[in-house]
Amino acid sequence: MNTFGNVRHLGGNWVIECEPHVRARLKRVFARAPQRAAQFIVLSDTPENARDLEWFLERYPMDLDHDTKIMLERQAAEHVSMELAVADLLARRMPPPHVELAVPARQYQLEAAQALTIRKGLLLGDDVGLGKTVSAICGMLQGSRLPTIVVCPIHMPQQWAAYLARFAPDLKVHVVRKGTPYPLIKAPKGRQRDLWTDRLPDVIVLNYHKLRGWAEILADLGRYVVFDECQALRSPGTSIHHACRHVAKAAEYRIGLSATPIYNYGTEFFHVVDVLIPGALGTYDEFLREWCGEEGRLKDGEQFGKYLRREGIMLRRTRADVDRELPALTKIAHEIDADVEVLDKLQGDAIALARTILSHNEAYRGEKMRAAGEFDMLMRQATGVAKAPYVAEFVRIIAESGQRVVLFGWHRDVYGIWNEKLADLNPVMYTGTESPAEKERAKQAFISGESKVLIMSLRSGAGVDGLQHVASTVVFGELDWSPGVHEQCIGRVHRDGQDKPVMSYYLLSDQGSDPIVSEVLGVKREQIEGVRNPGVGMAERIDNGENSIRRLAAEFLSARGVAAPAPANQVVQLHDTTQEINA
Repeated sequence: MNTFGNVRHLGGNWVIECEPHVRARLKRVFARAPQRAAQFIVLSDTPENARDLEWFLERYPMDLDHDTKIMLERQAAEHVSMELAVADLLARRMPPPHVELAVPARQYQLEAAQALTIRKGLLLGDDVGLGKTVSAICGMLQGSRLPTIVVCPIHMPQQWAAYLARFAPDLKVHVVRKGTPYPLIKAPKGRQRDLWTDRLPDVIVLNYHKLRGWAEILADLGRYVVFDECQALRSPGTSIHHACRHVAKAAEYRIGLSATPIYNYGTEFFHVVDVLIPGALGTYDEFLREWCGEEGRLKDGEQFGKYLRREGIMLRRTRADVDRELPALTKIAHEIDADVEVLDKLQGDAIALARTILSHNEAYRGEKMRAAGEFDMLMRQATGVAKAPYVAEFVRIIAESGQRVVLFGWHRDVYGIWNEKLADLNPVMYTGTESPAEKERAKQAFISGESKVLIMSLRSGAGVDGLQHVASTVVFGELDWSPGVHEQCIGRVHRDGQDKPVMSYYLLSDQGSDPIVSEVLGVKREQIEGVRNPGVGMAERIDNGENSIRRLAAEFLSARGVAAPAPANQVVQLHDTTQEINA
């Protein structure tokens, strides 16, 4: 039989050498394949690639040695079996597993545990408050998956211990106390170790920061790893990501829990998924070629979301899907005043930073990145301070009507103004500065009614439970660049147990950073919304991407009558900087 080339398996890749016209066709079929001219085409060794390659070889036969042929057929068959199992699960043709819990799990929670079994890894993106924790606990009680390692945000270990005590009281749970390892089994005083029958914990709970010191030890223990609020995995190159990857790689089963698995652009999906199911999306370069366009944005979030579901990589159910809809959520953008004098004081350093950002000299790229970070901090802090007295008055009106308010911000100077203006309402703090014990006391003071206002950091308290029983009003006194952060914040009160309509107020000024940040928020939401909820139409918006800080700098200089740096070798002319940027 005439063949068109050969296929070899080398170093975890399929290496294809074939005739030029076949190579051109292969590149069109495999979006993951490098599109540059080369004698060989290299594809990562994944079941999906194996199945597609087997199909391609039916049209263009190539030479394979016996071992390569057997490996290709096995991998392709594995992908067919996985795809059929996922289809049966989603169509509810597969019965959910039987799991004994002290409080019975709901069917959709059991289905998530079954989805984990199919690929031995899962991104569970159910709506906030649907009980992703219970789904993860169901996964612990299937087969030999103990010890289980639970990695969660810094404020959540005790909440996990409470959930485990409620749903699986027979499991022995240990919450890690220190960032440096210590023995998990201790012989009681007066007894020799060879006479002691105690055992390792069934579940070891620790936060992401402590995992850095425990990764080597836990990698030898954990059979199943749970990453709660798994958006923490989105940043490669950090010590936390390295520790998580090390522990996950050694475990047989891995699940990530988050209703907002990314905070910014689509490339973050790769870094999250690649920890949970290594190689499921191919290599990073393959992912970029297949799914992403400029600035690492997904070219088609809706199609990518469908792909993740079809491949069993992600399971995402809304409240409507599982018949557990909450009372209505209303989001209101409310314009408030700001102290213009505070913003006007941003002179000197701020102007210098803005001009550096807008400089056309690429030789200072590192300096421009540093300037962008500092300018962003200055602008958002000044905007928060300028709005703070007016935000406090808005919160007072709501609190004096008898409602308790969860107020979100970011800067300590802003918190100080809020605490001073609202002192008679006994505001309590739940931010990055307080210890876990202090955060818990603040939470209980708010729940008991001792405090009428809970001031939370925008990025603290993900997954915290209990506030929904006493509060239904959320106020954003400051903004984050990421819509995922805002959704997590709203989820503190808009979750199971809430019996009132939830009001979420975004307090915006027409000065400072608010106009640009609020516009960018809409752009970033498209990146996650199409993936999570395909079919939900989103209004088309113009992307600012990496230019958002540049726009902020340009508008800042324009408002102060300061000329932006002119391109090299061009005559400087008077012009409206804002109009130029928008054009």
